[in-house]
Amino acid sequence: MNRLSHNRVWNAIDALARRYGLSASALAKRAGLDPTSFNKSKRVTGEGRPRWPSTESIAKVLEATGATFEDFTQLITAEPRAARPIPLIGLTQAGGGGFFDDGGFPVGQGWDQIRFPKVEDDNAYALEVTGDSMQPLYRDGDILIVSPNSVARKGDRVVLRTTDGEVMAKILVRRTAKTVELASLNPTHANLVFPLDRIDWLARIVWASQ
Repeated sequence: MNRLSHNRVWNAIDALARRYGLSASALAKRAGLDPTSFNKSKRVTGEGRPRWPSTESIAKVLEATGATFEDFTQLITAEPRAARPIPLIGLTQAGGGGFFDDGGFPVGQGWDQIRFPKVEDDNAYALEVTGDSMQPLYRDGDILIVSPNSVARKGDRVVLRTTDGEVMAKILVRRTAKTVELASLNPTHANLVFPLDRIDWLARIVWASQ
C-alpha cells in the first residue's frame, strides 16, 4: 500500500490541475483561493518544515473542478509515470492533412517528439503555440498537451478542428445534440457556436507550459 506523504498530496494537486488543463496557480484561482496558495514556495514553512494543504482548500478544488474525492485519492496513490516521447507539431500545422485520423488521433509522418512524464492517455500529443493570437492565456512557444481519449466537460480548455481545416484552442461552454458553444481564451471576444457537422474533432487540453 502506498504511504501517504507530503510530496504525494502536493503531486496529486499538480496532477489534478494538469487534468483540467490548468497550472497550480490557475487551479487555486478557479477554486476561489489566493492564486499563490499552491505555489512551490507555499509547500514549506519559513523554517523548512513541510506545509500541508488544508482540507478546506482541497474541498474547494474538488467542488470547482467537479472531481470526486475518490479521483483525488487515486492521484495520491498512483505511481508516477516515467517520461515517454509523445508526438509534437505546431498548432498552425494541425489544420493540414495527414496528421490526424477521422477521430482526431495523431497519425502519419512529420511529427517531432518531446518527452513528457505524466500523461495518462497513450494517444496524447503536443501542440506548440505560434504567434500571439491566444494571448493573454497562451504565448508563442507554449506547449499544449492534448488528450483525445479524455471527455471534455463544461469549462475545460479544448482544441477544435473544423471541417475547413481551422484549428483553435477555446473553452468549452456548452454542447448540445446539434451545436458546440466555445468561449475565446481572450475574454473580450464573443463566444462561437459551431454546428456539429462543421467539426472534425474536439479534444481536451490536459496540460500547458504556462
